[in-house]
Amino acid sequence: MKTLVTGAAGFIGSEVCLALLERGDDVVGIDNLNDYYDVGLKQARIERVEKEAGTVAAGGGRGSFGFEKVDLAGRGAVEELFARGGFDQVVHLAAQPGVRYSLENPHAYIESNINGFLNVLEGSRHHRIKHLVYASSSSVYGANERLPYSVQDNVDHPVSLYAASKKSNELMAHAYSHLYRLPTTGLRFFTVYGPWGRPDMAPVLFTRAILSGETIKVFNHGNHSRDFTYITDIAEGVLRSLDRPAEPDPDWSGAQPNPATSNAPWRIHNIGSNNPVKLGAFIEALENALGKKAKKEFLPLQAGDVPDTYADIESLITETGYRPGTPLEEGIAKFITWYKAYYL
Repeated sequence: MKTLVTGAAGFIGSEVCLALLERGDDVVGIDNLNDYYDVGLKQARIERVEKEAGTVAAGGGRGSFGFEKVDLAGRGAVEELFARGGFDQVVHLAAQPGVRYSLENPHAYIESNINGFLNVLEGSRHHRIKHLVYASSSSVYGANERLPYSVQDNVDHPVSLYAASKKSNELMAHAYSHLYRLPTTGLRFFTVYGPWGRPDMAPVLFTRAILSGETIKVFNHGNHSRDFTYITDIAEGVLRSLDRPAEPDPDWSGAQPNPATSNAPWRIHNIGSNNPVKLGAFIEALENALGKKAKKEFLPLQAGDVPDTYADIESLITETGYRPGTPLEEGIAKFITWYKAYYL
């Protein structure tokens, strides 16, 4: 299969590229390499994937990788990419991330997450893509208080523009699945962590502060919980979903609509560990791995954040047979090993 991966220089995108290469797919990765965070880290991720592609080729294995700098918000560039690409399937992971940043720069989220996704949908529609898998987010659950979060739940009350943009993606994908029978699967990721993670996320921020003796900001006084999901578990969930193109649900009824399926080839899955951890316990695990205590400043819950996340992953297990299973302590140990090798 020839697979287009958008956001290939990103945390999740680069790991998905590696997983596709390792099984023999030909991969084209694109990214606009913006400066939302360290471009050097993004380039290092691409170099890692290119190195793996070279190793695969040297060993006589199948699978190739090519990278192009493309901004998905540029309609003409995306049209040209699809016209010459010959892609069988698309994994769309490019987006402007971050709940808190969406309060500061909302226009970036419309340009990237809405306009960019529309261009991907149009390219997929016109070039007969067999399956489009795209990143949604646990943030779409917004003001929901029932736990664990289920794909059967209503998600009409986002509490950040980032969450609203991801919910919009799910709706846009459904329209294209309905109108053009384009198979689409949305994956709601839950708090991804691990090696090569984003420097604006808690694991890197906390680790850097602990090692330098600086104070870490602990929001909601450390009482909120997150369904931390290790990066390779996320990548495996993406591939398992990609291999099962969405199909119409024969039991779907407009009188009693299932929010996670449709009479169109469209579906939604959660990908999480199904094991929420209090933020305080996560910090303690980092302290144990580093052998050093953190200095903490306790603060209220930030605007746009939710107190808890907890993934119901039954639809993922039922349809793909996959259950993420990396223990938190193991994932943190691997993250710390990478952090020291990369930053120190």
